[in-house]
Amino acid sequence: MDIIEAADISKHYRQYARFPGFIGALRSLVTKQYTEEKAVQHISFSIAEGEAVGYLGPNGAGKSTMIKMLTGILVPTAGRLTVLGNIPHQARRQNASQIGVVFGQRSQLWWDLPLLDSFDLHRYIYKLTPAQYKASLDFCTELLSLDRFMHKPVRQLSLGQRMRAEIAIALLHEPKLLFLDEPTIGLDVMAKDEIRKFLRTVNQEKKVTILLTTHDMQDIEEICPRMLVVSGGKLVYDGSVTELRSRLGQERQVTIEFRHDPGVIEWPGITLLHDYGLRKTYLFERGEASAFETLSAIAARYPIADVSLENAGIETVIRRLYKQLESEEARPELANPGMELVR
Repeated sequence: MDIIEAADISKHYRQYARFPGFIGALRSLVTKQYTEEKAVQHISFSIAEGEAVGYLGPNGAGKSTMIKMLTGILVPTAGRLTVLGNIPHQARRQNASQIGVVFGQRSQLWWDLPLLDSFDLHRYIYKLTPAQYKASLDFCTELLSLDRFMHKPVRQLSLGQRMRAEIAIALLHEPKLLFLDEPTIGLDVMAKDEIRKFLRTVNQEKKVTILLTTHDMQDIEEICPRMLVVSGGKLVYDGSVTELRSRLGQERQVTIEFRHDPGVIEWPGITLLHDYGLRKTYLFERGEASAFETLSAIAARYPIADVSLENAGIETVIRRLYKQLESEEARPELANPGMELVR
């Protein structure tokens, strides 16, 4: 069963002209001159119940606009959109009881009250029975370690504690669908790991459908088997991390530790990524010579102490995809007709 169905969705805005100076300000009040901003252009996809999907794209790609349409805040200009079987902007109250949302700076917590009071208020808003409330709160408290700061005012919580609390309150009424906007931004490594583990558990055990927007590629690799990538308001990729890496991740990444600094190494097929003195990381392009042959040749000329070889990370793959899309937009004649990413 599909939780979300988007068919040829577009969202356009009118931006009226603004003129400088006092006279210009008066002119701006009555002007009919405008440009049309195409935030989302003909996007189609569906998300099944229980899926965890990453929604990626550079800033200004239309991610927030799509999320706002899915939650019923905005109305699409064209196309058909259903969430939980309903048209979002026509069934906002009905859908609100079945979705959870964590949006950036939009907090659901009461700043000056103890955290537990925010949870209690949420219980009354969603008309949870005492048994439902206790079971859900106990589940979140145990997995997110909320008991250590449950009675602290929200304003005294750290960023990591507050984000854990935001996710917990979004799931307190046991929604079928959870929207997350950058849930791990600004958090330390331990806090990120804890939140990722919790979201995987919620998705796998409780079958909560997750739609996650993020710039942290590790969030995608650890939580979302599937990715939707948008650029310029258009959907450019719909598939798995593994599939995208197989299409665009033809390079391999190697870290070499030298016995003494060799200086700049000029070698065909390799590009320096990071230079930490004796330890350097290179990107190997897969060509006629294998990575083993290239490393053997380098080792014959330079004093190598240790080597580690791995496939290109998902961040490198996504960065390459963005650069390819930018090149194609700037020079359409460079587009690769064989590289049709959206299925």
